[in-house]
Amino acid sequence: MIRALMTAASGMKAQQLQVDTIANNIANVNTTGFKKNELAFREMLYQTMKEPGAPTGQSQMAPTGLQVGSGAEVASSIKLFRQGEVIPTGNPLDLAIAGPGFFQIKPGQGDVRYTRDGSFRLDGTGAIVTSEGYPLQPAVTVPPDATEVLIGEDGNVSIMQGDSGTAQQIGTIALFRFANPSGLKAQGGNLYSVTSSSGEAQQAAPGVSGAGTIRQASVERSNVQVVDELVSLILAQRNYEINSRAIKVSDDMLQQVNNMVR
Repeated sequence: MIRALMTAASGMKAQQLQVDTIANNIANVNTTGFKKNELAFREMLYQTMKEPGAPTGQSQMAPTGLQVGSGAEVASSIKLFRQGEVIPTGNPLDLAIAGPGFFQIKPGQGDVRYTRDGSFRLDGTGAIVTSEGYPLQPAVTVPPDATEVLIGEDGNVSIMQGDSGTAQQIGTIALFRFANPSGLKAQGGNLYSVTSSSGEAQQAAPGVSGAGTIRQASVERSNVQVVDELVSLILAQRNYEINSRAIKVSDDMLQQVNNMVR
């Protein structure tokens, strides 16, 4: 009965983390480029009371043995990098990635981050930066006399100047891929950092070597499906409730044992 109390408690703790994860997904349903988190669970250690195949008599053995589990725990959380919906915005510096890949951002000296959020702007020098002012890498600077910025699906950045009618290329936006994108570490602010699990960033031109293409004047929405999250939330709530009921049953059994002594 004491084991049942601890086992059910481990289930409640696991479901609490599940609810926390679902709440974060729902909170970021309108966050540009957000990728949903999903938890993976695993069973905890077993107490073996009888080994499978243990001898029970002459030339006889136990066919299954006897093991009792001690509950469940959260094994890991994973980012699901499924494609989010690409929606038009009308802003020529809004960029969406259709397919695999990340933009590279430089938030500080000698430090780089990666993002799927392509809500870019121009700073006072004409450099393309994020809404926080972090410059895009490799850097692209738009001249102050540019009348129009054109960004192709291949990442080539061109501008129109005056009434020339001829587009002039001023740079290229690169994408970066990883062997294991789910191994990236989320840093907040729609930014990810490299880990040993993700592997090193591999630069690729948009549309080449498996990288996605760039859609100008569009952004990628979160890939969270609210209906799926609500269903998962109901399941987590019911699982939490059932585990709490197992604790109550164990407590009632202990109370009956105590009453027998009186």
